[in-house]
Amino acid sequence: MKYCYECGTKLMVKECEGEGPIPYCNTCQVFRFPIFSTAISTAVINRQRDKVLLIQQYNIKDFILLAGYVNKGESAEQTLVREVMEEVGLQVDEYKYMRSEYFERTHTLMLNFVSIVNDDKLDVLSAEVDQARWFTLDEAKQVILKNSLAESFLLTIIQQIEAGFI
Repeated sequence: MKYCYECGTKLMVKECEGEGPIPYCNTCQVFRFPIFSTAISTAVINRQRDKVLLIQQYNIKDFILLAGYVNKGESAEQTLVREVMEEVGLQVDEYKYMRSEYFERTHTLMLNFVSIVNDDKLDVLSAEVDQARWFTLDEAKQVILKNSLAESFLLTIIQQIEAGFI
């Protein structure tokens, strides 16, 4: 953040007691802590825990995890259930929070989950999803977008499944 979101003044970095160097607006005389979006991503897994659902979006050939932004007033868990239902029409029966990571390109804190669904029918896809397909765990490792946050999350989840923790 380079400019004050209230008055537009260029921010300077100033030491904030107990916080370290923080952007500061001389005009408003207030520290401006970073503002960023929050989103969830999830590896949707079948009940047997041997397949993962990946999607393609926006005419991009690479497969990714389902994801979506947390709406104002919504918890990450509510977002998870809503996004899976909206994007692929599946009901989340179980979920487990895995980890978070900041995604610099969009200034988004990504909260990663694994979701378990009972039904594997893909009868309802939103307009946001070009294609959704079930893959074995080994196949998913091959088709996921390489060197991406989605790949990092997926590989962690697959390790947990193979170790019997999920």
